[in-house]
Order: sequence, then structure tokens, then C-alpha cells
Amino acid sequence: MAQYETIFKNGTVVNHDGVHQTDIAVNDGRIVALGDLGAASAGEVVDCTGLHVLPGVIDTQVHFREPGLTHKEDLESGSLSAVMGGVTGVFEMPNTNPLTTTRETFEEKIRLGTRRMHCDFAFYIGGTHDNVAQLPELERLPGCAGVKVFMGSSTGSLLVPDDDGVEAILTAISRRAAFHSEDEYRLEERKPLRVPGDPSSHPVWRDPEAAMLSTRRLVALARKTGKRVHILHISTAEEMVFLAAHKDVASVEVTPHHLTLDETAYTRLGTYAQMNPPVRDKAHRDGIWAGVKNGVADVLGSDHAPHTREEKDHPYPQSHSGMTGVQTLVPIMLDHINAGRMSLERFVDMSSHGPNRLFGIANKGRIAVGYDADLTVVDLKRRETITNDWVKSRAGWTPYDGVTVTGWPVGTIVRGNTVMWQGELLTPSIGQPMRFLEAL
Repeated sequence: MAQYETIFKNGTVVNHDGVHQTDIAVNDGRIVALGDLGAASAGEVVDCTGLHVLPGVIDTQVHFREPGLTHKEDLESGSLSAVMGGVTGVFEMPNTNPLTTTRETFEEKIRLGTRRMHCDFAFYIGGTHDNVAQLPELERLPGCAGVKVFMGSSTGSLLVPDDDGVEAILTAISRRAAFHSEDEYRLEERKPLRVPGDPSSHPVWRDPEAAMLSTRRLVALARKTGKRVHILHISTAEEMVFLAAHKDVASVEVTPHHLTLDETAYTRLGTYAQMNPPVRDKAHRDGIWAGVKNGVADVLGSDHAPHTREEKDHPYPQSHSGMTGVQTLVPIMLDHINAGRMSLERFVDMSSHGPNRLFGIANKGRIAVGYDADLTVVDLKRRETITNDWVKSRAGWTPYDGVTVTGWPVGTIVRGNTVMWQGELLTPSIGQPMRFLEAL
């Protein structure tokens, strides 16, 4: 009789090959068998009757603020928030203090995250005018998700606004690079349009054209250099239409907040709805959904960007841009699935297979023999109300406080370890760097 360490039994598995009733056997953190394993024995059997088992959700854009800004978040608190929301892996951003732009700062973050974070992780290296010559080596460091460039200013001081700077970075590197795509020159020019005390002027200042201008420039530079670019947090309908014609060089991320919130958020939430690029009106939200439905959008990232309440409570425009999101990604998207806006298979495509496909993550993103046993277990029927108290981010708030959703994460399995089950942290601090095919 076959003997395994753990069997996840009786769950409905949603995977690259469809939806099946399948048991999953795990040894040494890897999936070793799939199918009807009723005759097999295991040290631990996890009953998933009535639950859906997804490949572990990977959030490809979070800001966990360590080092330097740990009053908002650190790698431990941010990853706790991740696993409580069903997320098994994250890509974390380089706009920390100091910036993650050198081998020393990058390797220090790997050291800080290993066996302290609750989920697996990769870190982006920041691309700047100053480190272009080092980027070919830096982008291949173990645990590196690739190069991240800010073409428009956001939190922190990473900024490469000019075409020459972006072209130099793209010429130097070989992996897919991620971009915050807003045109800095237009943002500077339009600053007088910010209305003191009125956060609803945020999308007027950072208008759709600021995003579209930058994205056009970026795609032209990707074509010129023959390189791949990944455009983060698309916020406009026009960009979705434009990018449909450029899928060979450009991949596309969308966020739950751009799919969920619209212009009414500024009335309800004030500065707590303030993001870069901004939440816009319903027409743009519909345009982003169209990109999800027609396949132009590749992945979901939360752009988890925590700030303290004090920082959010400053009068606009002194208020900080950003909101928590890693813990609410799964429940918010499951609610959209239950409302018929997308299929569960499309969610899996965007949250597991998509990151694996775009970034070449080794052994993650599928439920398949030989892959890491990373699983997100969800109850599609469970109704819960999201609250600030539930959110484990150090920031302690969510824009979805008081929102009732249908669909809830009940288990987070990282390399075979049940890290979270039914809202309890069971196996803390096992996080390891992810491995990438282009950097093995």
C-alpha cells in the first residue's frame, strides 16, 4: 500500500487541465501523486470535502516596507496577512529604505525573509540610472523576480522618467521587467489640478492620458530593444485596448481594487481610496473587466501598499497613496466569481498559472506531480464580512471593511505545510525564496 506524509482528500481540484474530484499526495513538500488515493495511507489526512483546492495563489505585487518603513508593515506582518488570505507566495517591491538596488540590499532582504516570512517570496531589484551596468548580474540573483522600474513617481524615490533611461535598462537585461507606467512629465505638469482636501481630484491629476502616454512609450521601447515588459496595475480602458495589439512584448497585471471600486469610492472612503494609478470611473472599470474576459490581462496583483491611518488621514494631497490588499485578494475575487463576472478557472489562470508562465517560477503555479505542494483551499459558498479586525497587516485597515463576500479562503498550504487552516496560523515562519528558470 502506498504511504505518504500527507493526503489532501475529497477536494474539488481546479487546475490547468480542468476541474476534478482528486486526492493530492505530498512527500517532502512536493506533490507525488494525484487521483483516487483511497487505498493509500498517510501520516496526515486533510479532509477537503465540499471545498475547492486551487494551485497556491501567487500575488505578484506587494509592498511589505522592510527595511526602513516598518512602522507601516514588515516582511513578517505582510506575509502573515498573505497567508491568512490564502496567498502562498508573493513578489515584493524594491521601493524600501534603503532602496533594493544593489547585491547587498537585495541579499539582506533575502536574509530577512527566509524562515521569517510565512509564505514563499521573491524580491524585485529596482532599476535606476545608476545601476544599469549591474542589472544583468542582479536580475539573476537567487530569489529575484526581475527588474522593477518606476516611470512615474509613487511611494519612495525610485524613478526613471526618461526614454533614454528606460531604453538603457531594457538593453542591459534579459528577463521580463515590471513597470509602474505613468508619465512623470505629465504628472508634474498637472500637479496644479490637485484640489486641497478633495481626493476625488486624484484621478483628475493622474489622468488616463498620463497612463496611456507612458504605456505607449514603454511598448515602443520594448519593440526597439526586443525585450519583454510587464505593465503593472492597469487602470484605464484605453490601455487594455492598446495592449491587445502588443501581447508579444507586453504582459498585463490588473488589481482587485481597479476591478471592484469606482468613482463613488472617494465619497465613501476619502483618502483611503487614494492609489497610484488611481481608482477611476465605472467606464474604466468595465474596460479592465473586458481585458480580463478577453484574455488581455495576464495576472492579478494586489499592489498591497500599506500606510498607517495617520498617513492616510493627512488632508489631500499630503495623504499617502496606497491601500492594503494581499489578504483581501482571494475573497474579493471569489465574490466576483460567485457574481458571475469570471470563472474559477480564469481566476486560477491569473493567480497561479499566469505568474508561472510569465516569470518562469520553478515548480510553482500548478497542481502537478513534481511541483511544490502549494495549495489555496477555498469554500465557494461561505459568506463572510471583511473587517479591519480580520486584516493582519500592521496598517490594520482595509478599504473593504464591512463588505460581505461569498467565497472565503479556508486553507493556505506552503510546500505541504498547512500554514493557515480555518483562520488559524498553524505553521509559522517557513518562507523560502522562490526559484526562477532564468536564474537557476
